[in-house]
Amino acid sequence: MKLESQKTGDSLRVALEGSLDTLTAPELEKELATRWNGIGELILDFSGVDYISSAGLRVVMEADRRMGKQGKMVLRNVNEDVRAVFEITGFDELLKFE
Repeated sequence: MKLESQKTGDSLRVALEGSLDTLTAPELEKELATRWNGIGELILDFSGVDYISSAGLRVVMEADRRMGKQGKMVLRNVNEDVRAVFEITGFDELLKFE
């Protein structure tokens, strides 16, 4: 997986590319853990994500829980296949998509 982060003011945009799975989810988790302070908005750009596993879902849901305490989180550019995983799990009802 490839991650690209960009901070503007209190907004952090993380663009993801590849699969968000058991092997790569810890990379996203580590990246977010180092960047939480001072963030009021987290944007996860999924335009390059082709697959998400339960490990990836766990990291996304934890990020949303964390951001619920200090701001908001948005998922952008989620393709149909990945969006279907969020829908099957019911997480699409809990997360904000743009």
